[in-house]
Formats: sequence, structure tokens, C-alpha cells
Amino acid sequence: MKTEVILTHNIVGLGGESDQVKVASGYARNYLFPQRLAVPLTQSNKRQIEALRQRRAEREAHEFNTMSELAKGVSKLTCVIKVKAGEDGKMFGSVTAGMIADELKHQFDIVLDKKKIHLEHALRATGEFEIELHLHPEVKGTLKVRIESLTPAPEAAPGAEDAKAEKPRTEKRAHAKSEAEAEKPVKAAATGEKKSYADKVKKAAKTAKAPKAEKKEKAD
Repeated sequence: MKTEVILTHNIVGLGGESDQVKVASGYARNYLFPQRLAVPLTQSNKRQIEALRQRRAEREAHEFNTMSELAKGVSKLTCVIKVKAGEDGKMFGSVTAGMIADELKHQFDIVLDKKKIHLEHALRATGEFEIELHLHPEVKGTLKVRIESLTPAPEAAPGAEDAKAEKPRTEKRAHAKSEAEAEKPVKAAATGEKKSYADKVKKAAKTAKAPKAEKKEKAD
């Protein structure tokens, strides 16, 4: 047997505040009425409908504004989740909507129902992901999630850094040596030019003195 009631609160799968719905008499009598989730549909109770509708409109407006602000806020956040993973980045397990909700609460003190976190599939690799949030029937948002490995990166072999540091030194020495070798012919050439020029000067000086000696002999 069915009975008609007026809902005083939103009930998933049944209706929202001020909705008139038909439900099983036992369900109304044993659950809805004792929990004050609904009242019987009577002439006196019909007067409550307008007040309930007003309250519902205010509540929905508040939820919309709250979720809109939340969407703006979380879009600027990056939720970091640390997991155990192999060297290839593959995780031992997966990251679920429940884990993301827990980290939001832990890192930013944001309480969000995991059902509002929309994952097409569980995340099974490290990296950065953009997750869609269904915050309200009219509000959607995005959240950046970065999954990091707890496994430390492999250390470089001992002496590798020293070898890298030694290599440039060796190259510098070799370069300096090659420059010195290249300068030798230039210096030698320069020395040769100076010596040749000096010889020319001496020779010219002798030539200049020769005529004077001849004039002296004629005078005698």
C-alpha cells in the first residue's frame, strides 16, 4: 500500500525538499516519519510546502556558491601522493579516488566526498595527472595530482664524478700543450726574422764605411 508524503529533506533516489512523493506505507511509518525526513500529505502540512521550497532554494544556492569557490581553489593546488614504485616508474598498486580524498584532507584540510572525484581508471604510474571533479550538478573542477616514488633513485658509481672532473683537466692540459707547440714555429720564425734583420744592418754599416777608407788612401 502506498501513501503520499512531503519530503522535508533531500533523499537520494527519492526526491528533494518540498517534493510530494508516494512511498510504501511501512517505509514512511517506520523510517521517514521517525527520522523527520517527511511528513504526511495533509491540508495543514501543505502549508509547509512553500516554506520548504524556500529553504531548498537557499540551500541549493549556498551549495552552488560553495562548490564554485572550491572549484576555483583546488584548480590552483597540486596534491602530492607518494607511492612505492619500481625503477621504471610502475607502481606497486594504484592510486584511487579514496586515496586522493584522504590526501586532500591531510594536505589542505579539504573534505571532499570521494564520489566527487572522477577517475576513468585507477592511476598506476608516477607522474602528474589532471583529475576531473564533479562537485555539483552544475559545477565541475580539476585537480592536479602528482604521484611520486618513495623508492630512492639509483646512486652513481663511486669515482664517476671524479672521473668527470678529471676529464676536463686533462683536456685543458692537452690544449695548453698543443698551444705551446703551435707557438714554437712562430717564435722561431720571429727570432729568425730578427737575426736576419740584424745581419742586414751590419752589412749596410760595413758598406757605408768602405768608401771613407778608400778616400783616406787617395789622400795619402
